[in-house]
Amino acid sequence: MRSFWRISGEIFERLDHQPQIFFRLTSQRLVPRWAVQFSLTLCSAVITGASSGLGAEFARQLAPRACCLVLAARREEALAVTRDAVLAINPAVRVVSVPCDLATPAGREALITQLEAQDVHPNLLINNAGMGDYGTFESATQDRLSAQIALNISALVQLTHALVPRLKTAPQQPAGILNVSSLAGVLPMPDLAVYAATKAFVTSFSEALAVELAEQNIAVSCVCPGPTPTNFSKTARRESGSDTDRAGQDFLRIPPAKVVSTALEALQSGDPCVYPGLGVSLASSAFRIMPRFLQRAILRRRFANRPTQS
Repeated sequence: MRSFWRISGEIFERLDHQPQIFFRLTSQRLVPRWAVQFSLTLCSAVITGASSGLGAEFARQLAPRACCLVLAARREEALAVTRDAVLAINPAVRVVSVPCDLATPAGREALITQLEAQDVHPNLLINNAGMGDYGTFESATQDRLSAQIALNISALVQLTHALVPRLKTAPQQPAGILNVSSLAGVLPMPDLAVYAATKAFVTSFSEALAVELAEQNIAVSCVCPGPTPTNFSKTARRESGSDTDRAGQDFLRIPPAKVVSTALEALQSGDPCVYPGLGVSLASSAFRIMPRFLQRAILRRRFANRPTQS
């Protein structure tokens, strides 16, 4: 413990006199000097959850610059739509569609097998696949609880672990990992308890990997958007349930295109974690410095006034 406080004191003393030792300004971002910067030019990317929403938007924005895109998701027909959109933007890019359920070990194995069978050597992994579940924890089904943890945590961790050795095939060229987390990971969220907890995991996991993998020339970034107009709400709503409480969300809402462009900019500049949009950025800072007792009071009041959920 003494060593921790001594080292912390030395860091703050040096920050006060020589901040450039620890940070650099890149593309209008202040990032750690040890952070790895990734180049999107001729990248070969694996994108999970690529059938719609942010995943499809990642594919469209990478299309002009990538040499190969591997699109993974459950819905084969929707994947075909994303593939066609990518090829319309850049007919020269190689597109490999892999229909698979990443919430299952068999689905994850199918993706890895296809990478080998198609002789794809990715240098970028975008862990976008995820799901939520509106409603109280007690009223949730075991299947929905298990699926959230399997997709939001297990799939992300195990795919990352499986692909890290493949990402390092060209040591002289930085590789990249981009994880999609959420503003929900900053604080506990009644009626989205498991989802928020899984996203807190994703953010913490990403920050740790950014440090671990920097010496191996792998950039790791995490994007934490607020409410975004995608299919997330449709899949998160239960069959007999109502929508979540959306009071105050207009200030936080930004389009998928902005979320994705901000995430890719963060990866390129070496920013380990980014909250896209002014509202989301301000909210995340406020939530993180807010005393816990005040957070609890606000959450209790919001929960008491929520729409009726099943």
